[in-house]
Amino acid sequence: MNELTELTIREASELLAKRSVSSVELVEATLRKIEETDPFVHAYENVFADDALKAAHQADSELSQGHQHGPLFGIPLGVKDNMYTKNFPTEGGSRILAGFIPNYDATVVRKLKKAGAILIGKTVCHEFAYGVNEPPTRNPWNLACYPGGSSAGSGVAVSVRSAYGALGSDTGGSIRIPASMNGIVGLKPTYGLVSCYGVLPLAWSLDHVGPITRTVEDCALILQAIAGYDPNDPGSIDISVPDYSANLKSGSKGLRIGLERDYFLYKGVTEDVKIAVESVIKDYEHQGAVIVDVEIPELDISTEILSTIMSSEASTYHRANLRERSDDYDPATRIMLEIGELIPATHYLTAQRARTRFRNTFANTFQSHKLDAMLWPTIPLTTVPLDDLYNFRHKDEEETPMQAYVHHTFSANITGQPALSVPCGFSEDGLPIGFQLLGQPFAETTLFRLAYAYEQAHSWYAFKPMLSI
Repeated sequence: MNELTELTIREASELLAKRSVSSVELVEATLRKIEETDPFVHAYENVFADDALKAAHQADSELSQGHQHGPLFGIPLGVKDNMYTKNFPTEGGSRILAGFIPNYDATVVRKLKKAGAILIGKTVCHEFAYGVNEPPTRNPWNLACYPGGSSAGSGVAVSVRSAYGALGSDTGGSIRIPASMNGIVGLKPTYGLVSCYGVLPLAWSLDHVGPITRTVEDCALILQAIAGYDPNDPGSIDISVPDYSANLKSGSKGLRIGLERDYFLYKGVTEDVKIAVESVIKDYEHQGAVIVDVEIPELDISTEILSTIMSSEASTYHRANLRERSDDYDPATRIMLEIGELIPATHYLTAQRARTRFRNTFANTFQSHKLDAMLWPTIPLTTVPLDDLYNFRHKDEEETPMQAYVHHTFSANITGQPALSVPCGFSEDGLPIGFQLLGQPFAETTLFRLAYAYEQAHSWYAFKPMLSI
């Protein structure tokens, strides 16, 4: 019954608890959906059908004995292929790691398994999550278009219902960009809230792991399972994990939302995206939220800050392989890694100093205006055909679509604050649009509360791509 794949995680979990559906049925429906859709969208690098069915039978056995379990128990989820999976390949989209099988799980994978989730497969990512090569994954809303990256497969799998949810990683927008392009929800948590241990690094001071789901509530449920201190991760922060679903239905009335209009609403933003996000702003005002205009001049140097740090750290990690196995990299990835080696240490340290100022400016903006969140488009334009990805958008602009996509996402990685992408409509040609909420550090509950209030008023999550299959 493929209609089972239309269920949200919460809905499927409640049916499992009532024994109205089995975990085996959910896995079988998901496997059928993968078989139907993956020849077109290529969301998965590997599918673990036999092991998933075995785990589902075990879950059903426990449920039949009346054991009480959490909301992820027996639910099929996907995991990005840069996260270690014990006894299963982890190749990071690269020939460098072809055939590599870890002997332990990444902390986030271990936590999903502990919560009883069923690992259905590994999703496709750009090589080492760098986002510069072209993986086989395609956007289900238009198969000629870019699916977003680097968590391309995770975003597409959730969109086409070949996973109930998935994990992605985000160094410069790699969860939120595919979430926006595929009409779903994606969270980059606060830096240090979710362990990166066992996740192939891109840039260790910028990397984040987070959930990609159809609904805001499902996003909160997955974060609940994967958040928490991990002594194996030097960036992990020892802080208590709240109940992320507790205040979902509290509404947005009285919450203060900041808008930096000059940079986020007007600079390079297409008319479709601007109209959609301005509608979101009006909706929050109607709900009783307080909209506050702010100015952050430092945003103009966000690209330089993040690009310098990311390039330097990425090239450091790949230094040995660049010298010994350079031909095994995709040419686009290799070029970027080689460029990173040319950045002087003085530039890297200057970027880190600028990052401190940037982070302090955001903190002061939140404090001085008593903000609960900031809001802007997740990306300034919808997806584009793959052939146009690196072409200048207009004759008078010096920015390609790929450069534009990170324009609105880099700031959250620089500051380490949580950022949540939520669907907010479609362009005239039927492509998804998302808006982004930025919160104070470790204030994911507030972002979920705001996002849920909007989501329940519009239900964009119910829309799905209609593949010609």
